[in-house]
Amino acid sequence: MWWPPWLAAWLAWACGAGAGRPALLCASRGLCRAPLGPNASHPEPGHCRRRRGEADLCAWPLSSESLLDPFPVDVIQENYVRNVRNCIFSIVYPTPFKSRVHVVAVSKEVLENILDLDISVKGTSDFLQFVSGGKVIVGSVPLAHRYGGHQFGSWAGQLGDGRAHLIGIYTNRHGERWELQLKGSGKTPYSRNGDGRAVLRSSVREFLCSEAMHYLGIPTSRAASLVVSDDDVWRDQFYNGNIKKERGAIVLRLAKSWFRIGSLEILAHSGELDLQRRLLDFIIQEHFPSVALNDSNRYLDFFSTVVSETANLIALWMSVGFAHGVCNTDNFSLLSITIDYGPFGFMDSYDPNFVPNTSDDEGRYKIGNQANVGLFNLSKLLQALKPLLDPRQKQLASQILEGYGERYYMRFTELFKTKLGLLGENEDDNYLIAFLLKLMEDTKADFTMTFRQLSEITADQLKELHIPEEFWALQDLGKHKLFSKWIAMYLLRLNRNEGDSDTRRRTRMTTVNPRYILRNWMAESAVQKANFNDFSEVHLLQQILQHPFQRQQAAEKAGYSLRPPAWAKDLKVSCSS
Repeated sequence: MWWPPWLAAWLAWACGAGAGRPALLCASRGLCRAPLGPNASHPEPGHCRRRRGEADLCAWPLSSESLLDPFPVDVIQENYVRNVRNCIFSIVYPTPFKSRVHVVAVSKEVLENILDLDISVKGTSDFLQFVSGGKVIVGSVPLAHRYGGHQFGSWAGQLGDGRAHLIGIYTNRHGERWELQLKGSGKTPYSRNGDGRAVLRSSVREFLCSEAMHYLGIPTSRAASLVVSDDDVWRDQFYNGNIKKERGAIVLRLAKSWFRIGSLEILAHSGELDLQRRLLDFIIQEHFPSVALNDSNRYLDFFSTVVSETANLIALWMSVGFAHGVCNTDNFSLLSITIDYGPFGFMDSYDPNFVPNTSDDEGRYKIGNQANVGLFNLSKLLQALKPLLDPRQKQLASQILEGYGERYYMRFTELFKTKLGLLGENEDDNYLIAFLLKLMEDTKADFTMTFRQLSEITADQLKELHIPEEFWALQDLGKHKLFSKWIAMYLLRLNRNEGDSDTRRRTRMTTVNPRYILRNWMAESAVQKANFNDFSEVHLLQQILQHPFQRQQAAEKAGYSLRPPAWAKDLKVSCSS
């Protein structure tokens, strides 16, 4: 492996003692060494030198070269806020906490099945230092990504990783390439007015929700660990002048890629078209195997895929009642996965005007507008791509964008038909779905439990309009004067499911309609306990949300399938984290 001169110089600087800089992990064991020469023996990137099951991070092949080699890097090494040009990344170290740090939670599946680490690693000092930004593994060059974005509909200019460090890429035993990122790990050149930190409440929410979304079957980034410190972080949570002291925390999160629409927007807006082309070709080569890199229409094919997959992602959000809260272009992944969990929320009562983010005064990102926002964001992606397209490709790309609405509607309908247990095609299915959602809106019926209880109740009970007390969401729905009419239509449609039975219908529906989601009140309860170093509910929720479709005794005891408590109606979540 050849090391470019700038990287060799950087490593020499990094290995030296420096105030506020993390040490190199295992440097005391002789691993901080001169760059390997071209004929030196070394492991190939992505191949682990140890047997699976060992917990030693020193033999763990984390590398940054696949992101560094293709692109120019920010020429300024000093870490201060500035306008950055002509690069994709800045090299910048995490800032270690000054106080005691504590591992709150880890994802066993992420550690063992994605990162090839034994769960026992969580108890080691090296792991604690690594996931808290205190040490950097040799071979890893920490990076902050430069991007821009449209925020709440307006171009915001340069944004970038203001409190996140991409600490390396790992290729696991399955051949999967994962980018590891610390969130809350200190200032970068993109921090603007921020302090580079994340607080415990938002970090608990991100750790739990990214894992919960995965088990719901929604494309998402993953979370490997959550650590908390005793460092003081000051936040005006609701932007009302009430500044409070909170505790700093860091989430180690993973994604196949962290590139987002804003990654291309910043280059287009800055006129850095050669670099934009290089970045696009890299993204296509690494993450879009269906697109031929030597095809002159590759950017068109890329755009078509992103349009289709974005429609699919938002339809999936809607199918579980999830509102992202901040659907800016800098938060929309080019791989169409859910990233950047902030003031998100799952609906309790069905309400298309549900806004999870109290900072969203105009309701731009209300749940019922997410599909439209997706169209807006894709239009901004197309705008960024246009300088790289010829006139014919621009026209075709506009036609592709025009097909977004139909693609979204088809996927939405498909998902909700599955939620209702409908098989085959019927011209009245769309009406049946819309009719139910209108009844839910009028009665404020619980979104999640209405569909879940339709999965559990028998057809005979529905036919007799006999709704047992345990089906509380259906009882609320039953208060509508048109409830019996909808039930009659629904039962008639179920009878048209060829070769089906009521038992099979209910079994099928319980595999797609969750019984447990990360409701705001549940996350808030876990956060309040965590503030007093009681992480029991964080652990409980992590366990429960790994099996959202299965009835669980611990979840029932905790009331996770009951009506949300009255105090939950007053909960507020904002962009401040």
